[in-house]
Amino acid sequence: MVGERGVVLVIAENQRQARILFRYVEGGFDASPALAKLIVGRTASSLTLSNNIAIEVHSADFRAVRGMTLVLAIVDEIAFLRNENSANPDYEIVDAIRPGLVTTGGQLITIGSPYAKRGVQFDMFSKHYGPAGDPKIIVAKGATRQFNATVPEAVITRAMERDPQSAASEWLGEFRNDITAFVLREIVEAVVRPGVFEISYVAGESYFAFCDPSGGSSDSFTLAIALARPSEDDDEITIGVLVCLREFRPPFSPDDVVSEICSLLGTYNLDEIVGDRYAGEWVVERFREHNIKYEASEKTKSEIYRDALPLLNAGRVELLDNKRLVAQLCGLERRTARGGKDSIDHSPGQHDDCANAALGALLLAAGKRSSSWTWLHL
Repeated sequence: MVGERGVVLVIAENQRQARILFRYVEGGFDASPALAKLIVGRTASSLTLSNNIAIEVHSADFRAVRGMTLVLAIVDEIAFLRNENSANPDYEIVDAIRPGLVTTGGQLITIGSPYAKRGVQFDMFSKHYGPAGDPKIIVAKGATRQFNATVPEAVITRAMERDPQSAASEWLGEFRNDITAFVLREIVEAVVRPGVFEISYVAGESYFAFCDPSGGSSDSFTLAIALARPSEDDDEITIGVLVCLREFRPPFSPDDVVSEICSLLGTYNLDEIVGDRYAGEWVVERFREHNIKYEASEKTKSEIYRDALPLLNAGRVELLDNKRLVAQLCGLERRTARGGKDSIDHSPGQHDDCANAALGALLLAAGKRSSSWTWLHL
């Protein structure tokens, strides 16, 4: 087609990783006199070749890869793709890429260290690794030294001694057995009220507030408000309904955020809030200045997640239509330590500020409220 250009697409988890990948691509072309002659255009993230092919490196956003005519697509570290607005970014990226490969018959290649037993990588491995798989789909699995014999064996041995599960994933190509998803995406989506983003105050309802404070430089400061209402099926069962979720992303002034939160609490006729012990008495004092009582919970973050899971599974909560909340809930991981103790937290490099606040408020509304909670960072 006139004006159409073929694209070799390389997907990375974020802009930083994309720049690293592009330097490898660029360096390979510049080091080869034959390949260097093909370059007719160059930007910070792409090379245009004289054969009407462009090599482009993008961060993981399924919207950015649609509409391309792809001759080859490579997704790097697919097990670690993250997107705060998506519950399953790896599937969305792959689904967005495949139509672009149809007319060229191009290949889709995914690369990465194995991680938890979920997502595109594990799905492809479990279905197609070995002789029983689709012969058109090649799944290669191996330890680091099988692909790169220059890595010292002693480095891997020491890593195995420190943390066998982590090292087996990083160096031996094994999926981790100590990490599982906290909650199924289908369960979370089933309790979301589509198109409902916030619910105004209604006199006579019982409201509960929970917040996840932050100093304003890295994590978000989040507030969630939930109401308690009886189940339509059983008056003795309480349903927690999320009515408000506010996220203040850094950078921000903590004092200004506390002031705004207190004003919002007033619209729901609330004069107290539950949260963690962040920065000692700083949070308590700031809320007290606005005549709001700040209580600390006795439950750790992991315990809040643990106790809220039965409510999610039983449909005893209703969530607002908030993509970041859904993505964070679906991204939570249950980890089993060597001693056998479970903990629940976000995956490496990700956030759970919205999930913390929302499940804390819903647990207050749908569960038995304690007058002295304590939530601690693990």
